[in-house]
Amino acid sequence: MKAVSIITGRGVPLKRSDVDTDQIIPAEWLKRVERTGFEKGLFSTWRDDRNFVLNDERYAGASVLVAGPSFGVGSSREHAVWAIQQGGFDAVIAPSFSDIFRNNCTKNGLVPVVLSEPTVNRIWEVIEADASAEITIDMQRLTVEIPSAGITEKFDMDASTQDRFIRGLDDVGITMAKGDAISTFETSRPAWLNQR
Repeated sequence: MKAVSIITGRGVPLKRSDVDTDQIIPAEWLKRVERTGFEKGLFSTWRDDRNFVLNDERYAGASVLVAGPSFGVGSSREHAVWAIQQGGFDAVIAPSFSDIFRNNCTKNGLVPVVLSEPTVNRIWEVIEADASAEITIDMQRLTVEIPSAGITEKFDMDASTQDRFIRGLDDVGITMAKGDAISTFETSRPAWLNQR
């Protein structure tokens, strides 16, 4: 997982609530053995509608998805997070997330930012009026800023999750960071525990 200190990019206004993981990445994509190529399935059912926001050229290359409440509800598939990341997004801003989806985000390096619904509505207005408006997410200060619109908002994140992002640690990385303590434990435990 890559370290994340500051994300700066343009936003996409996904003005939908209760977006479930099957809408993010339909079930037929779960048959893939590899962990790559999921960007092609990202919102694939909705992509058939030429008016779907991700088909709007103004938002090409945007890296922050700004969604409605209850984003990521449904099954626990990690593929939804992978598809969003492989689709070029580093963060998702929404008023709320499914707990399982949020947990999958934090373990895979996709930053889930919870802001109030009025703030999300305001961000939608800004990025619809100016698709070039830059959004900055600061993981040290836990803030979201859109300087061109005078928006600065704090968001909550527990200290261990914040540290995970800043240091770029997935679950294996967190375990490996305790390598010395593990080695000390292994060398000091009674020999009879090593027998099978």
